[in-house]
Parts: sequence; C-alpha cells; structure tokens
Amino acid sequence: MDRTQKIALASALVGALVLALKYAAYRLTGSVALYSDALESVINVVAAGAAFVALRVSAKPADADHPFGHHKAEYFSAVLEGVLVILAALSIAREAYLGFLHPKPPDAPALGLAVNAAASVVNGFWSWLLIRLGRRWRSPALVAGGRHVLTDVFTSGGVVLGVALVALTGWLVLDPAVAGLVALNILWSGWAMVRDAAGGLMDEAALPEIPDRVRALIADRAEGALEAHDLRTRHAGRVTFVEFHLVVPRDMPVGEAHDICDRIEEALREDIEDAQVTIHVEPEQKAKQRGVLVLS
Repeated sequence: MDRTQKIALASALVGALVLALKYAAYRLTGSVALYSDALESVINVVAAGAAFVALRVSAKPADADHPFGHHKAEYFSAVLEGVLVILAALSIAREAYLGFLHPKPPDAPALGLAVNAAASVVNGFWSWLLIRLGRRWRSPALVAGGRHVLTDVFTSGGVVLGVALVALTGWLVLDPAVAGLVALNILWSGWAMVRDAAGGLMDEAALPEIPDRVRALIADRAEGALEAHDLRTRHAGRVTFVEFHLVVPRDMPVGEAHDICDRIEEALREDIEDAQVTIHVEPEQKAKQRGVLVLS
C-alpha cells in the first residue's frame, strides 16, 4: 500500500468520525440544516472509499491490455465523487423544501452546534492536508477529496450560523433556507469536480508551467542537437506524459543521438516527478525553425 492509498484510507476513517459527530448534532437538534450537513458527510465517506479503490487500481503496473498504465482510474473516482455530491445536493434541496412547508424550532441548539463545530475543526485540518499532499504527489483523487472536504467546512460554517440565528431570532424559516443554500453550494462543487475530472479523461494539456520547464531543460541539456518541436504534454493521474521531436544533424551516429535523448530524459525525470518521456529523433531537414533552439 503506497502513501496515497494510506491517505485515502485515512480519509474514510476521518469521514466516518465527522459523520458520527454531525449526525449526533442533527439528532440533538432536529435541524434540517444540520441534517443537510450530515448527509454531505455520508458522501465524504463513500467518496473516500471510492478514491481508495481508484488509487489501488492506478498503482498497478502497465500490462498487455493497458500498456500506458492504469493512471486514469483516479479520474473515474473524481467523477464518481462529483456525481455523488450532486445527488446529495438534490436530496438536501428536497428536505429544505419540506422544511419550508413544515418549519419547526431546533431542540438543544447550543449543544448541537458545539458538536457540529468540533466536526468542522477536524474537517478543516484534514482538507488542508489532503489538498497539500494531493498537489505535492499530483494525485487528482486526493485533491478532489480535499476540495470536497473544504467545501464541507464552509457549508458547515454557514449551517452553524443559520441554526444559531434561528435559536436567537425565532425565525424558523431560516433553518430550511440555510439548507437550501447549502444544497446550491454543494451542487456547484459537484459540477466543478466532474468538470475537472473530465478534463483529465480528455487528455487536457498540462499546466503552462510544465511545457515551459520542459523547453528550458531541452535547451540546456540537448547539446549536439539542433532544435526540438511539436512538444505535447498531458497528465494522467500522477504521471506527466511529455512528447516532442528532436532534430539532430543528418550525419550524427545513432548512438550519439541516443545519448542526447538519455540526457534529456534523465533531466526531465529529475525535474518532473513520474514523467514519461517520448522523443522522436529527426534529421536536420525536418527542422521547423519554430521550436526550441538548443543552446551550444
């Protein structure tokens, strides 16, 4: 079990703890808004389990049926999580509507809010850790999970404020109104998760900083070559794929051209973690004069 899988498994355990706290807060108060908060935590637990499975699949080595590996499994996890979030938002919207029709005051609001606040503290720390590690390890599943949990933190803050106002003012309609706002916020979050994951499944180009770093390394390490062009980059989970054409003098021996490619690949793998590099060597008549000019 690698480090990302351990974090994903820990997310499921943390999610279960937060769910228990938020459900207790709902049972103490009967608040529709707190119910909506607890329901989102159910999705957190399910999504964390799905991310754990996806990470285990993505860690499998390439085989005859999947020669480029299983890295995109993480994106399927992110899509699933986004869909679950959207379904949760719709369920919360239904409860908010019923709450508007039959509003009722919350029971034991102070104790319920304290329990819910404790769950938010746990979630706040965990979301920060997930996003930080997900970006460092380039794991879409961990980043998506962290963003989802962070959304939960903000919505929980709104829920706590709304329920507190209900208790202070006696405006019972605020409880379902807050639940409705939570549903809209969660719906937007779910759509963003699906959109981002779809970009990965469609081989969206890497961030602009990656091609810039690749060009700089080629210019610095490809001594003996003439230019590089047709650079393409993409992400698939934690792996960054880099492809380009390298132009060399027409009379350069194959061995020398191979040594240049090895030098470039080594530099790219040192600079970009989990980089998969493909270089197509071409003779000088294929030069386009619009690629990376190699420093000599």
